[in-house]
Amino acid sequence: MKKFLALTTAVLLLAGCGDGAASGGADPEEKSIRIAYQAFPSGDLIVKKQGLLEKALPDYKITWTKFDSGASINTAFVAKSLDIAAIGSSPVARGLSAPLNIPYQVAFVLDVAGDNEALVARNESGIADVAGLRGKKVATPFASTAHYSLLAALDKAGLKESDLTIVDLEPQDILAAWTRGDIDAAYSWLPSLDELKKTGKVLVTSRELAAGGKPTLDLGVVSTAFAEAHPEAVDAWRKAEAQALDIIATDPATTGKAIGAELNLTPEEALAQVKQGVFLKPADLSSPEWLGTEGSVGKLADNLVSAAEFLKSQDKIDAVPSLADVQKAVYVKGLPGVLG
Repeated sequence: MKKFLALTTAVLLLAGCGDGAASGGADPEEKSIRIAYQAFPSGDLIVKKQGLLEKALPDYKITWTKFDSGASINTAFVAKSLDIAAIGSSPVARGLSAPLNIPYQVAFVLDVAGDNEALVARNESGIADVAGLRGKKVATPFASTAHYSLLAALDKAGLKESDLTIVDLEPQDILAAWTRGDIDAAYSWLPSLDELKKTGKVLVTSRELAAGGKPTLDLGVVSTAFAEAHPEAVDAWRKAEAQALDIIATDPATTGKAIGAELNLTPEEALAQVKQGVFLKPADLSSPEWLGTEGSVGKLADNLVSAAEFLKSQDKIDAVPSLADVQKAVYVKGLPGVLG
């Protein structure tokens, strides 16, 4: 109940603010798109930096707003303050589950988490493995893919949450706490992860957890109301994201320059971070392994249900949505034709 009341309060506060993309519900017929992005290496940052969507939809007013985590993005969707967002698979699983039941749909896979998300222990902590976290203080952004992966790592190591102290911190706050020595370890993502590695030991990566059956992804979601009112805009957005995936695959110079500019990194630093993630080919998105097609939704839906089942086992959600309901929340309308 406390979590529900806190969420309700946050939604009311967000709906009442007047900041661009986070300024309450918009008329679904209006030609505007409110986009949430996050500061992690992905094609989404290329789309933003190069104005690919603005070029494709010159008649639309497009507003980009930076968010620090999927939890805050879910809150904004509840407040009807967003149309499209880059968000992790774990917060999406939460969003599609009770009590949130957010009316949005997964329409794109931005990347599959690899070594770009990891659990790192401070060198001074003396922690050698995940089991060594017992009695320690670990930070991660709650309701994020990193949080999900941390819980999965603890479960695999035979630890319960009560065996350690887990604190809710955003990536930049994790860096500050790390520097002060307030935490012993953290599960986070790039670009802050690279800073943690400089004085820490990697205990496990999301790539390793994925190999063990607990994959996490960064997804592109669109509100159902927006998709119904503006299917052509959703198609244009998917094409822009697909173009960005092609740029990542074929043009490292442009990739490093664009993402580096968004993350305040050199092109070389940005490219090194990009290489730690896993990026699909646009044509793969409509395969049975991922989004699938109309009438045959892909395994991504199963992945989200599996994530919800794990979150339920950890008492993080009230109920697991049915596979049929999650399949309805995967936007595959015209996908093969859109992506080519």
